[in-house]
Amino acid sequence: MHLRSIAAFSAIAAFGTVTLSGGLLAQQKSLKDQLVGTWTLVSWEQDMANATKFQRYGTSPKGYNIFDANGRFYMMFARPDLPKLASRNPSTPTPDESKAIVSGAIGLFGTYVVDEATKVVSLRIESSTSPNQLGTDQKRLATSITPSELKYENTTAISGGKIYYSFRRTN
Repeated sequence: MHLRSIAAFSAIAAFGTVTLSGGLLAQQKSLKDQLVGTWTLVSWEQDMANATKFQRYGTSPKGYNIFDANGRFYMMFARPDLPKLASRNPSTPTPDESKAIVSGAIGLFGTYVVDEATKVVSLRIESSTSPNQLGTDQKRLATSITPSELKYENTTAISGGKIYYSFRRTN
């Protein structure tokens, strides 16, 4: 009788362990579900063809990357040291102000889809402050995601090289 009790207890414990493991696996969120929310830009760095690193938005960039549950995204990145317009009129910047703003800020939005198997997020650009991006599909490889941090790579940068992004969750 004692051996039967031990065997029954072992069977129940094993079943409970299998059931609990399956439940935990079922509760793990998809990459798309983990992406949904607002992410604050921490770093943006591009590997250039000449083996140098380039930080288009500076060492302390400002920006957000927002993914919604319906497959839409919005991004805006900027250098914190963009020049103020001497004229105060956005329609009449000086050539130097224009150049600094164009090279130091970007905003874009569109739709996205996630390939869960490859961890690739495909962005379909509907509008951008960089006209060469309009209508393009860009790929981002999610290299790390936790509830508070997202890292991904742009392997299809129009300017060449690979771009590395790091974000922290805002919400």
